[in-house]
Amino acid sequence: MDNPTFSGGSANNIALRDLLVEVRSCRHCEQHLPHDPRPIVRLANSAKLLIIGQAPGSKVHSSGIPWDDPSGDRLRRWLGLSVENFYDETKVAIVPMGFCYPGRGRSGDLPPRPECAPMWHSKLLTGMQNIELVLLVGRYAQDYYLERDKITIAQRIRQADWAGAKYLPLVHPSPRNGLWLRNNAWFEADFVPVLQERVTRVSEWGASL
Repeated sequence: MDNPTFSGGSANNIALRDLLVEVRSCRHCEQHLPHDPRPIVRLANSAKLLIIGQAPGSKVHSSGIPWDDPSGDRLRRWLGLSVENFYDETKVAIVPMGFCYPGRGRSGDLPPRPECAPMWHSKLLTGMQNIELVLLVGRYAQDYYLERDKITIAQRIRQADWAGAKYLPLVHPSPRNGLWLRNNAWFEADFVPVLQERVTRVSEWGASL
């Protein structure tokens, strides 16, 4: 599952393929990581949906499959995508803020390494010219791609143009956010159906759980 499909043989496709090989060989943060670097990213030049999350957890580091955990199960439900469609890299690109597992802190996983996004994101996005919808999952991605302000995740979600914006903010689907979801039931009741409609429109699959 580590070899994305690149349609055609254009210079852009070849450059993106070579760049992905370079990303997966990156060891820039090696001295800061608890394990050997294992950059986890999936994409192809044809993808229309881009998911930008935080960083792989320990389970994902072991499997090499992004969102291969309970957070991913919930995210797929929100998107209305089957496992097969979610991992179709020709349509869904997955580029986290930090490509490698950062290790554990006192209250959970450490933040994504700060070097990854400035080093690689703009280069990767330049090669993905068909992206129509970008989902910013969690505050790290939102603070990087949206205006950094002091509003809450809930306020940011409510204020977004869900009908037409290219960049949409999502609360992280981690089980640790179960209390937030219970206290903000409007998100799954009112916004998730709109999210599924946007994903369906972009992916042309139709919602399928």
